[in-house]
Amino acid sequence: MNKTNRDVRSKHNQMKAEFDLLADEYRGQHKENVAITGESPEFFSEYKIADLAEILNNVNLPSSKILDFGSGIGNSLPYFRKYFPDSEICCADVSSRSIEIAQSRFPGKESYILIKNTIPLPSDSQDVVFSACVFHHIPHEEHSYWLNELRRITKPGGVLVIYEHNPLNPLTVHAVNNCPLDVNAKLIFGRSMRQRAMCAGWEDGRVDYKLFFPALLSSFRPIERYLQWLCLGAQYRMVTRKGF
Repeated sequence: MNKTNRDVRSKHNQMKAEFDLLADEYRGQHKENVAITGESPEFFSEYKIADLAEILNNVNLPSSKILDFGSGIGNSLPYFRKYFPDSEICCADVSSRSIEIAQSRFPGKESYILIKNTIPLPSDSQDVVFSACVFHHIPHEEHSYWLNELRRITKPGGVLVIYEHNPLNPLTVHAVNNCPLDVNAKLIFGRSMRQRAMCAGWEDGRVDYKLFFPALLSSFRPIERYLQWLCLGAQYRMVTRKGF
C-alpha cells in the first residue's frame, strides 16, 4: 500500500469513528444549529434536491443513476423520492451507524454502500454525483483523491454537484464554529473547490451562491436566482461535468 492510500485509510478510520459516534445525535444537533435561520433541517435538504432537479431539467441531463456521496442519516432521501421518483439512488457514507439510521428512518428501494478507502462502485456507472456539505469534513489534502474517485465512477458526460458552506458568510462561519457536528470541519472557498475539481480532470466548473435570506425575510427569496454571482450566500453550489 502506498503512502497516499495509507493516509486515506487512516483519515477514513478517523471520520468513520467520529460520525459513528455522532450519528444518533445528528438530527437534533443539526436542528438546533440551523434554528438561527428560522428553518428546519428538512427545508435545507429539500432546497438542495429541488435545486439539483432544476439544474438537470434545464439542460436535459440524464439522472437514472444518482449517487449521494456522504448520505449520512438519510436527510435527502424523501426529496430524492419526490423529485427523482424514477431514478436509482445509491447512498454512500463512511459511517455504518449513519447508514443503519437512514435505513430505519426511510425504508425503501435505495441501495447503500459503505465507503472505505475507495467507493465500491464500477467505473463510469453514475449519471449524477451529489454531495451536500461533505467536503468540509474531508481533510483538504484528500480532496483531490476523492474528486478523482468520484470522477472515476461518473459516466462520461455525467455531472458532479457539490453544495458547501460558504466561508465568506459570517453567519455560516459562526454556525459551523459553534456546532458539535463540525468540530473538526474546515470550510473551503468556492473558487478553491472549483480549482481542485478542474485539477482532478472535471470540466466546465461553475460556482453559484445560494441561501441569502433567512425565514424572516423569505419573501425576498424569489430574487435569490439573480444574486447567485454574489459571494455572500450562506452556501454555494459547484457544478462540473466529466468529459466524453
